[in-house]
Amino acid sequence: MHEDAGLPWVWMPADHRLLGETAHAQPYLVLGDKYARAVKISAQAQPVMFPLADAAQVPQLLAQVDGVVLTGSPSNVHPRHFGEAVADPRLPLDEQRDEVTLAVVREALARDVPLLGICRGFQEINVALGGSLHQAVHALPGHLDHREPKEAPLEQQYAPRHEVTLQPGSLLHRLAGGAPVVRVNSLHGQGIKRLGRGLRAVAHAPDGLIEAVEFEAAHAFALAVQWHPEWRCWEDALSSAIFRAFGEAVRQRRARRLREARTFAAAPETPA
Repeated sequence: MHEDAGLPWVWMPADHRLLGETAHAQPYLVLGDKYARAVKISAQAQPVMFPLADAAQVPQLLAQVDGVVLTGSPSNVHPRHFGEAVADPRLPLDEQRDEVTLAVVREALARDVPLLGICRGFQEINVALGGSLHQAVHALPGHLDHREPKEAPLEQQYAPRHEVTLQPGSLLHRLAGGAPVVRVNSLHGQGIKRLGRGLRAVAHAPDGLIEAVEFEAAHAFALAVQWHPEWRCWEDALSSAIFRAFGEAVRQRRARRLREARTFAAAPETPA
């Protein structure tokens, strides 16, 4: 197939998890189906993974893709990345993912690679840019419990839980059709404490917690949300709009990348 006819590639970094019976658990590299399906169906792009990639490879790998989605995960960003100790050792961490994704954020923004962060990915973007996190939002006075009811069916866990107020004039506000307030699901225990460099808060929960950020100096799509728009995104207007806009951005990058490759291939060789 001619390269022009293919779908744009979207890098989705993997989680590192032990799966199986406790005594015989083995390491796996995991990508949630709902994230990959949202990219394939609503963004019209091809999800790709680079198993066992390390931070040193990030520039080379970003040159081969047209966008990045940083997914949610059961694990949390290790708090050493924002100068804190682990508050609750029972909660899972994934330092192998941290190593790659924090580098991906900085390189993607520097190279104008379209970037969408979801839940953990939202928090990774903030930490990568020097921000910090509340490790237990539900323990903060005056804050909601943003965690999902873990024993409930998935349809209830991912049901809309609270409103978020959108910043007028933001990309997210435009994607919401100018609506000042939208309802979103909520499945997280941590949240932004100190905002990272260059980020602008564009949505807030009723308790004041930041629910979405955009990168002020971005020349390409750069949006992150604390909720989960990937969940049956085709059934929700804002979720669909987020993935469609991301898909358009990655197609634009692909077209630009192919033009540059053809120009380079057609250039005459310089004599030695």
